[in-house]
Amino acid sequence: MAMFVHLTPAANTARIRKSGIRAVSHGRDGDKGLFCFPVLSSYTLTHQWLRELARHGGPRGLVAVHLRLPDDEPVTVGHYSNRPGRAHTATTAGDAMRRVAALEDPRGWEVFLPRAATRSEIHRIRAVRQVTGWRYFPNSNGTPPCTCYGCRVRGEYGSQRLRRRRPHPLDGPPPATPVLLTRIAEAGDPGDAAQLCATLHWFGFRRRGPLAQLAHLADHPDAGVRVALVEAVAHWRTPGVDALLQRLSEDPDEDVREAVDYTDRLNPA
Repeated sequence: MAMFVHLTPAANTARIRKSGIRAVSHGRDGDKGLFCFPVLSSYTLTHQWLRELARHGGPRGLVAVHLRLPDDEPVTVGHYSNRPGRAHTATTAGDAMRRVAALEDPRGWEVFLPRAATRSEIHRIRAVRQVTGWRYFPNSNGTPPCTCYGCRVRGEYGSQRLRRRRPHPLDGPPPATPVLLTRIAEAGDPGDAAQLCATLHWFGFRRRGPLAQLAHLADHPDAGVRVALVEAVAHWRTPGVDALLQRLSEDPDEDVREAVDYTDRLNPA
């Protein structure tokens, strides 16, 4: 029998003791199952994924669920990056454990079980030190964190301070509204299209905005500016947005009409 550890929020403990681990994750081939890692002699390597998973875990931290699997249980094993030479390979639980244990650096490797784990397969559930492991990726220490929209975690401790210290050129944080309105005014009349589009991009990060000061851009001669206006205000909760979008839905330019139609699909009534 091969021993693996599955890290999960502490809030799931009672349910796992009663009925096992659900198959909720998706593997490389789209199969539903669960991710785990072989129990090695090194405590740190065994629980290496803890700090990274804790970034998305519950308020009570994570626990380690040890489960026993038959040596011939079908699983896949590989590195999370799926780079050449590290791609996931279909094998058995026993072989996956041997492969990982033989690696010089097993950080970032994972095993995927394409099914749920039954209650009888749960060996024990134990508390673990919440400071174990790496974050973001192995050897990330000394590498400046990325603050792009895809990498950052909304609501993560210190994330707002990090974004202000290291603003991303495309993903913010956006300048203050008075600064953006000044840029709109400086663009001129009817206004430089490139400068207006760049400024409207930042308005799109807000939930509300100065609609009255931007509505005149619906008559801008450049269709790109009108498209940028649609994308900027489409998600606002400011009164008057629906009326402006309705007006732009009848724009003579097809790109503008398609932009309004796309936002309607994203925000169905």
